Amino acid sequence: MSQDRLDASLDIDRRSSLEIVRIIQEQDRLVAEAVAGEAERIAHAIDRLAERLARGGRLFYVGAGTSGRIAMLDASELPPTYGIAPSLVRVLMAGGERAFLSAVEGAEDDEEAAIAAVNREVAAGDAVIGIAASGTTPYTVAALRQAKELGALTVGITSTPGSPLAHAADIAIVPQTGPEVILGSTRMKSGTAQKLVLNTISTGVMIRLGRVYSNLMIEMPVTNDKLHRRGVRMVELAAGVSRPAAMKALREADGNVKLAAVMARKRVSAGEARRLLDGRTLREVLEG
Repeated sequence: MSQDRLDASLDIDRRSSLEIVRIIQEQDRLVAEAVAGEAERIAHAIDRLAERLARGGRLFYVGAGTSGRIAMLDASELPPTYGIAPSLVRVLMAGGERAFLSAVEGAEDDEEAAIAAVNREVAAGDAVIGIAASGTTPYTVAALRQAKELGALTVGITSTPGSPLAHAADIAIVPQTGPEVILGSTRMKSGTAQKLVLNTISTGVMIRLGRVYSNLMIEMPVTNDKLHRRGVRMVELAAGVSRPAAMKALREADGNVKLAAVMARKRVSAGEARRLLDGRTLREVLEG
């Protein structure tokens, strides 16, 4: 995280609203380029994380303040998108759950709390992603170091090269986003970079784990009318069948999109579809 002042925003308080918007948007465009520069390290993290989860490990995000809230946003979207158990991807937040909604004084400096949380929750087969724009947040750095000590895979996401977090991680992802529009306001460019990286990592891991077929959310839980309509569309596209056939298969599969896709494409019962899917991906079944 750069502590330099951004020349383009030195007089931002004297600019019109439209000029403010343009300054911020110009800086936002630089974030995607910074994240793109970390593509190989992000891909490496996806492969290593997927290996851990495929062997029964869990994924933990660790953060404080904005970083922790961005982590929770990513983690909370994975169960309804990919049908994973909520316990598979969790967040260790400095200050505990109440810190997701409001600041907890001194929480990000509490290294002992971080170590205790890791010792209580993390096992050797798990993976831990530490997130901190500055790369110096004591809670996050201590958590990552302790997780590594336990044998967990560690990934660090920071905007500061050479920082303690980058050094502590097995895999350091460091998009250098440059000075913030408002000095020190890391919820802006640094926060955007964190969200982009986490989006890519979690999506990539779910793809590697076979929870996506083509670009379809085949493990998506069908829990309301909107998701049922979406599920029918997924079955239509995955199985290449008509909407009535997709609706029938999804109904007979009790809302299981992946199962329904096999039933519709192969014209088999739910039991036979389960047998075909045992230990195999949907692509292997549909194209086998």
